[in-house]
This record gives sequence, structure tokens and C-alpha cells, in this order.
Amino acid sequence: MHTYSFKKLETWQKARLFRKNIYLLVKKFPRDEIFGLTSQIKRSSSSIGDCLAEGSARITAKDKAYFVSLSYSSAIETINHIIGAHDLGYITDAEYNSYRLNLDELTNKLNALRKSILKT
Repeated sequence: MHTYSFKKLETWQKARLFRKNIYLLVKKFPRDEIFGLTSQIKRSSSSIGDCLAEGSARITAKDKAYFVSLSYSSAIETINHIIGAHDLGYITDAEYNSYRLNLDELTNKLNALRKSILKT
């Protein structure tokens, strides 16, 4: 089986694990949020890795960097959803801090990846 280049990216691997953890986290959200915050946070967290994968198939550095930027935007959107979940009492302070730290690390790696792509 072929290994695609995005699977080798540490940033994609971290995004993959982060998505998994978000999906586990939202299982405890209220049922009436299934089409609201639960859906939004699942989609934005999934988009982080999705954009990295899609961008890896692009030819030019500019196109690749654009998709890393989209991934970064999805991470920022996910931060907003984590803040909302915390404000609504769906996650604890400890969960909020843990997810924020993970997202901060991920956004830093995305910025570094984008800069690295544009240097080539």
C-alpha cells in the first residue's frame, strides 16, 4: 500500500490525534447540541488534517502553503469552539487548558510548515 506524503508530516499526525480526541470529547456534550456546537467542532477539527492532506497533492509551493493556511484557519475556528464549549460548561477548566495547549502547539507547527514550504 502506498504511503502518501501527508501521512509523514508530524503536523498531520498531531492533527489526526487531535481530531480523534475531539470526537471523544464531544460525546459528553448535550444531545441538543448535536447539530450545533458538536457538529461545528467536529467539522473544524477534521478540517485541520483534511486541508493538510489535500494541500500535499498540490504542485506548487504557493498552493501547498495556501492549504496549510486553510488548516491554520480551521485550527483557529476550533479554538473558538473550545472557548464556547468551556463558556457553556460542556468542558472543564482542565479539558479547556489541555485542548488549548494542543491547539497552540498545532498552530505553531502549521505556521512553521507554511514558512518552510514557501522557502523552497
